[in-house]
Amino acid sequence: MSKGVRRAGAGHGPAAAVQLLVTLSFLPSVVETQVTGVLDDCLCDIDSIDNFNTYKIFPKIKKLQERDYFRYYKVNLKRPCPFWAEDGHCSIKDCHVEPCPESKIPVGIKAGHSNKYLKMANNTKELEDCEQANKLGAINSTLSNQSKEAFIDWARYDDSRDHFCELDDERSPAAQYVDLLLNPERYTGYKGTSAWRVWNSIYEENCFKPRSVYRPLNPLAPSRGEDDGESFYTWLEGLCLEKRVFYKLISGLHASINLHLCANYLLEETWGKPSWGPNIKEFKRRFDPVETKGEGPRRLKNLYFLYLIELRALSKVAPYFERSIVDLYTGNVEEDADTKALLLNIFQDTKSFPMHFDEKSMFAGDKKGAKSLKEEFRLHFKNISRIMDCVGCDKCRLWGKLQTQGLGTALKILFSEKEIQKLPENSPSKGFQLTRQEIVALLNAFGRLSTSITELQNFKVLLQHSR
Repeated sequence: MSKGVRRAGAGHGPAAAVQLLVTLSFLPSVVETQVTGVLDDCLCDIDSIDNFNTYKIFPKIKKLQERDYFRYYKVNLKRPCPFWAEDGHCSIKDCHVEPCPESKIPVGIKAGHSNKYLKMANNTKELEDCEQANKLGAINSTLSNQSKEAFIDWARYDDSRDHFCELDDERSPAAQYVDLLLNPERYTGYKGTSAWRVWNSIYEENCFKPRSVYRPLNPLAPSRGEDDGESFYTWLEGLCLEKRVFYKLISGLHASINLHLCANYLLEETWGKPSWGPNIKEFKRRFDPVETKGEGPRRLKNLYFLYLIELRALSKVAPYFERSIVDLYTGNVEEDADTKALLLNIFQDTKSFPMHFDEKSMFAGDKKGAKSLKEEFRLHFKNISRIMDCVGCDKCRLWGKLQTQGLGTALKILFSEKEIQKLPENSPSKGFQLTRQEIVALLNAFGRLSTSITELQNFKVLLQHSR
């Protein structure tokens, strides 16, 4: 991409200054006037979420993401697109992902089984023996046969019927560890036909769009028709709760990603030194009510709805991690203990939130119909996770896969309440398990949503100071 295009919103001179002032004077209506009130399909208001995220969640989740257990994510960025011939990968340098050298990975992570965060799995005489360990995953020989059998069942547990995502095979030679802190999500310049096709496939083929609706749902579609966004979405109100929720989750995820790009935009690059920061013009293009025909505020509200869903999942999965058997293992005993303590503290905060989304209102009809709808819901989302392998920009693919997997894990948790309630305290459970990959994705995906809401508040402050 040319420097001229990449510096959009960062021009100099009187004309640019006047344009910026006009933009700033208009934008507050987006974040101050229209993104307020109670969210649809739940009993929670936006101001409560803002305050809870600012004072309770964001400082802690940001700190958690910096811990070794959560900063290293194993991902396969070379899986071929299963739906169409790829256009080739993006050649823009900011699309590149720098894999983590083997020497930088904590020994407890790289030596471990993909599920190796349990104390019983980590109780080996030497870490070096892990490479030679048998299929039991290096279980201590003092374990009872019953525990061994339970661990085998757990390690082999095929919960594909519970998975909402297509998971990467961490044993694949193409799977590599990535340091998420060194490969932050931000604007890369990736756009055009390739990006449009990915989102178009997600919206048009997987979001339960009625056949009677002809206008594209994809915000990136070249033509949006003459109708305004508010009247267009009357069809959404006619859908059942589950299908409305599905659309809002995808729209909220898209809005969150767009906020990250607006807040971490390449404003200019001088002598090879990039300057990243908030781009108000880009924010306006994606969220201004006039430019988006009323859809921008709706997208931001869907971001809050998605936040509520993942917040609820964290509160529900807390008992899984509160068990003494669970150990977020990296090999650094002191840091591992601090990491788990911080995680449990975050879970306590999530449980204290007074206005959670009630997932029991979903799939609550007749058993046969509810089961069929739930399976359709799961398969649609799983299909979206597979579409992430069609993203041409490696960095966009990385963060798309992680955030999709995180949301898929949250959905898996929400609809596994009975299994979580039956978890044994000191042994693995065949009914419900999370891999390390799922755990890392879940917390980082929620961290991204928490960051999005914080970035939205930062835009609000920036606009107020500039009026």
